[in-house]
Amino acid sequence: MRIVFMGTPDFAVPTLEALVHAAHDVLCVYTQPPRKAGRGKKLQPTPVHEAAERLGIEVRHPASLKSQEEKDAFAALEADVGVVAAYGLILPQAVLDAPEHGCLNVHASILPRWRGAAPIQRAILAGDPGMGVTIMQMEAGLDTGPMLATVRTPIERKTAGDLTKELAQKGAQLMVGTLRDLAIHIPVEQDDSEATHAPKIDKAEARLDWTQDATQVERQVRAFTPWPGAFFEYDGDRVKVLAAEVADGSGEPGTVLDDALTVACGSGALRLTRVQRAGKPAMDTADFQRGRAIPQGAVLS
Repeated sequence: MRIVFMGTPDFAVPTLEALVHAAHDVLCVYTQPPRKAGRGKKLQPTPVHEAAERLGIEVRHPASLKSQEEKDAFAALEADVGVVAAYGLILPQAVLDAPEHGCLNVHASILPRWRGAAPIQRAILAGDPGMGVTIMQMEAGLDTGPMLATVRTPIERKTAGDLTKELAQKGAQLMVGTLRDLAIHIPVEQDDSEATHAPKIDKAEARLDWTQDATQVERQVRAFTPWPGAFFEYDGDRVKVLAAEVADGSGEPGTVLDDALTVACGSGALRLTRVQRAGKPAMDTADFQRGRAIPQGAVLS
């Protein structure tokens, strides 16, 4: 098929690569514009931009698709279908309608649960037992279009980073299979009454709340790994928690109960197993405690 691909982060790259490997004709790749990053504040192309250049595909990165000029440029590609994976820009109706088969989206949840920008993190925080990917026919609403295919996976103790990588691969293969069988797929309308929303993550949410049950605090750690990184503050330092496990113990929330950095929560306790001070390398707690140790009895903010 003649395809226009639209995506931005690492999550979208496997889908682009899978389309190429399946011998589809990817006419053009749309992605968000390069942004300044790193210490030198140099313009950094998106992961999809870099992948498209490596594959020899034309890249376009308009700041918006709302102008008539951009709409006309998109329509001029005469695509059979648009494939979208975490693009991050709103598609005007004219763009959604331009390809013969419209635009299909790779969404990282089992719709209608977790419509929106951060479905993986929200699912972990909510304690959902499983997650998945939905291939959806796009329409004007936010992740409201009819569903063509789904695939599921258990969450278990996976971090957001783990799930993102897994679902990126599953979504890529699901999209290839959906396009192969597009003529026989029957779209299924979503039940809006079952919809939940997954708003964008605010960095402030990553501050660990020791007043919560230990199980919920552990979910915070997994939901915000690798970004933005769950954290607490102690003695003027911000410390990220990269891994943790629920443990026995009780006390005033935020109190360090032993030398292994077991911290009392609102109910139960959490043992921090991998941590990182700002500007320092990540390390296991035993190594961390051999340096500037946080002593038993300390209270973490």
